[in-house]
Amino acid sequence: MKIFILLLGLCSVSAFSVEWQTKQIDASLSFRGSAAADGIVWVSGSNNSVFLSKDAGKTWLDVSVTEQPLTDFRDIEVFDANTAIVMGAGEGELSTLYITEDQGASWKLLLENKHETGFFDSIAFWDRNNGLLLGDPVDGCFVILRTQDGGKSWQRIARAHLPKLLDREVAFAASGNTLMVGKAGQAWFTTGGHSSSIYTSQDSGDYWQRTHIPLYDDTQTAGGYGVAMNTLGDVFVVGGDYQQRDKHDANMVYLKGKVWHKTRKATAGLRTAMVCHQAMCIATGKLATDISFDHGFSWQPLSIQGQTQGYYTLAIDGDTVVAAGHNGRVAVYVVPQAD
Repeated sequence: MKIFILLLGLCSVSAFSVEWQTKQIDASLSFRGSAAADGIVWVSGSNNSVFLSKDAGKTWLDVSVTEQPLTDFRDIEVFDANTAIVMGAGEGELSTLYITEDQGASWKLLLENKHETGFFDSIAFWDRNNGLLLGDPVDGCFVILRTQDGGKSWQRIARAHLPKLLDREVAFAASGNTLMVGKAGQAWFTTGGHSSSIYTSQDSGDYWQRTHIPLYDDTQTAGGYGVAMNTLGDVFVVGGDYQQRDKHDANMVYLKGKVWHKTRKATAGLRTAMVCHQAMCIATGKLATDISFDHGFSWQPLSIQGQTQGYYTLAIDGDTVVAAGHNGRVAVYVVPQAD
C-alpha cells in the first residue's frame, strides 16, 4: 500500500516538487556510483571519493579511499551495512577494485588492471561471492571478468565466448549501470558508438549474445548507457548522446517477449540510470529527471525540490532511492510508509 501515498503526492509531477533530501557534499567532486543496503546509502566518484549516509541523506560521512593513485570510482557494489566494493575507472592502473568490510574505515586493494589500454566500466554481483566486471575491449573484444570468491580472484571469460567487436563499438562508464545481473545467472550489458547493442548471458557470464536495439546511435558518443529492470521483470536500456544531452531522439527501449520497443512517451534527453519501486520508475541524466507510473512504459518530467535537477546515477534498496551526480550533488528519497 505504500505506493499509493506516493502516487497521490505526484499526480501532477510537472508542477509538484518531490521532497527529496538533497545536499551538495563537495562541488569539486563528480559522483557516478551509488548503492544502498541495510538502511545505508553510498555514493562514489572522482578523486577516490566515497561517502555514506545512515540517516537517509541528512548527513554524510567521508569514507574515501586514501591509497594512490587517485582515480574515479564510477561504480560501487554494497553487500551489507559493512561491506562494499568500489570500482575505479581509467586507463591502465587507474582501473581498480577496493573492498571495505568495516563500513569504509579501511580499504583493501582487490584488483588492479595490468593492461595499459584496459579500462573498467561496471561491476555487478548476484551475491556476496559471485559477480562480473565489464571492461573496455582488449585484444578485439570486451573484457568480462568473473569472480566466485567475492573478488579475491578474477578470471577472464574466453574471447571466443563473446561476439566479435563491431566497428567503433564502445561501452560507456557513465553511471555504474552499464552492466546488470538478474536471476538464475542472467546478465546484461549495453554498448554504443554508431550501433546500440545489448549483450545477454544466461549462464553466469560464460557465453554472450548480442542484439541490436533501437536507441539513437548516429554518433560515436551515442547508444546505450545503462541497463535496468522494472518490477514486472522487463529489461530496459537507457541512453542517448552525451555530446547532445538534451536531444529527444529515442533514448529508452524495453524488451517484451523477444522484441525491443521504444517507450511510448520517452524521457527528454540523455538518461544514464533508472530504478523502479512497484509501478513507479525514475530515470535520470545530468540535465533532468523523469518519472513513470506504469512500470516505465511512459514518462513525464519530475521536479525535485521544485526544480529541474539531473544526476548521473541512481540506486534503490527497498523504499530508499539515492541519486548522485556532478558538482558533488546527492539526493535521497524514502517512500512514505502507510498509516
